[in-house]
Amino acid sequence: MKNLHYILAIALVSSVEAANDKQPPPLAKDTLPAKLDVAAMPLGLKGKRSVPEDNPLTTERVTLGRRLFFDPVLSADGTVACATCHRPDHGFASPEPIAVGIKGLKGTRNAPSLLNRALGSTFFWDGRSESLEEQAVKPIVNAVELGNTYENLLPKLQADKTMVAAFNAAFAKPDATGSNTVNKQNIGRALAAFQRTLLLGNSPIDAFQMGDHGAMTKQERQGFWLFESRAGCWKCHSGVNYSDEQFHNTGISFGMKDRDTGRFQATGDNKDKFTFKTPTLRGVAQTAPYMHDGSIQTLHEVVEFYNKGGAPDDAMLDSRMAPLGLSASEVGSLVAFLRALSRDVDQPTK
Repeated sequence: MKNLHYILAIALVSSVEAANDKQPPPLAKDTLPAKLDVAAMPLGLKGKRSVPEDNPLTTERVTLGRRLFFDPVLSADGTVACATCHRPDHGFASPEPIAVGIKGLKGTRNAPSLLNRALGSTFFWDGRSESLEEQAVKPIVNAVELGNTYENLLPKLQADKTMVAAFNAAFAKPDATGSNTVNKQNIGRALAAFQRTLLLGNSPIDAFQMGDHGAMTKQERQGFWLFESRAGCWKCHSGVNYSDEQFHNTGISFGMKDRDTGRFQATGDNKDKFTFKTPTLRGVAQTAPYMHDGSIQTLHEVVEFYNKGGAPDDAMLDSRMAPLGLSASEVGSLVAFLRALSRDVDQPTK
């Protein structure tokens, strides 16, 4: 089964810094298939995605969420959209090292991929939201993302007859009391529904695990063996989505002034200082640059960072981090495995 090579997300930016005379990135085009399958699960993604009872996955809600995701009307000045930082042509992440939003304002973190967030348990790099619905509405009012207010946004949406019709189709027409379907809660529900259709699987690794032993090259198989054994990648990048959905300090940004404290900002617990959520490795070849600060440019450099054990001098480094002793050839095999995990089994090897 072919899968949609995309997913969403919305960037986390907690402190504000103006980009030097920089304009917001251009609006991303909606290049997704005309119709999104609300039921299909790609090969390799076992079980069902998490769908709350009060937000069933319907075609109408997905269609509305898709429209809102790409529409700059959600921003205060109509220049940026969710898709500005979560581009379909970039694995629903951003090529910018640090997310850039309205008026060229820059935050502090890289915009994470939203691929397979339907399988997630917490959201944002620091896990401060516990549902896609909760996560989806926050960037709209973030000063450096979409920079809007719901007092400003809702009247605009309610004045658009086609938008009102789409909300009514997705959430039923207003009841006898006249309550309007165009509201903050339904915006979050629609965006979350759309995100749940953005699934990535059906990789050569998935086909290999299902018995097609010719689906992977010799180098990719060697990388897979290293991933599951001596390299220890599986310790954090586990499960069908290659993420334990937990938080770890890998040493990124160690020694830098005003280092981002990560999950500590959400919990206030000292043990969470400098920890960030493990991202999925599915689609990782599409989403450079890497890490929460966008500081690593290539997959090869990512593997080399882990090969040296991250930042060994960091007293709060995760205990799973240690030098791996991989040869140059073995580093190349791991990169080949990661690239295979990022493409459809029917796509040619590049």
